[in-house]
Amino acid sequence: MDLGLRGQVALVTGGSKGIGRQTALAFAREGAIPILVARDSVGLNSARQWITEAVPDAEVYTVSADLSREVHAKEAVAQSLGFKGHVDILVNCAGAAPGRVLMDVDDELWNVALGVKFLGYMRMTKSIIPHFLAQGHGVIVNVVGNDGIKPSYWEITGTAANAADLAVMRALADQYGRHNIRINSVNPGPVDTGRWAQLTEAFARDLDFAINVADERAKKSMTPHRIARPEEVANVVVFLASSRASFVHGTEIAIDGNQRKALMDRTDDGVS
Repeated sequence: MDLGLRGQVALVTGGSKGIGRQTALAFAREGAIPILVARDSVGLNSARQWITEAVPDAEVYTVSADLSREVHAKEAVAQSLGFKGHVDILVNCAGAAPGRVLMDVDDELWNVALGVKFLGYMRMTKSIIPHFLAQGHGVIVNVVGNDGIKPSYWEITGTAANAADLAVMRALADQYGRHNIRINSVNPGPVDTGRWAQLTEAFARDLDFAINVADERAKKSMTPHRIARPEEVANVVVFLASSRASFVHGTEIAIDGNQRKALMDRTDDGVS
């Protein structure tokens, strides 16, 4: 199926690795022009090379920016507009919350969790909206995470950041839909990226499991008994960004293999 994305410019935050990098590759395969945004210039260059090796005729740009600062978000959008003169799609995919249970979270961890995963999404959205309004169209797809709709007490900071992202994006969909700006979110569960080992270690730490037990519990909490591949998330993101999803607006789509988080909880073993 041709998604009609050829020549469109897609700005992808968190584009140097993981889901963001895979999403940028998926855009390139559709003939779109991805712009990768991340803090690490070395990682960005590596990601651009990885994409152009897979899609030799791809046109790929990079912007180094720290989205924990509003001025950097504005500069990232300004630089992106300088490449082709327009941006058609924003994919918010940068940032991660550190997890933890409530009694182990201090103000510094809350600031880390909300600083990019929530406020970074808001900074980029605020920076791109004026351009979308001026050109008369735009699409925003947010890669959030299922903690926002399937809360877990052992990932309390992610639960907070993701729920905030989803709520605010629904509100913005109400505000900007009339201006031909579509806004949707996807909620992955665990995904097989370089970060999965860190997440498993955090889960094992916070619920006092051995790491192999934590890994097994996480996988068995999903009906297919495995975690998602990055391309399984990226394919949905790119579809939502395309005109094939022209009447999909203000919604969230789960990409979590029907995860049942209760199966991960120690209370299943009678442990409180």
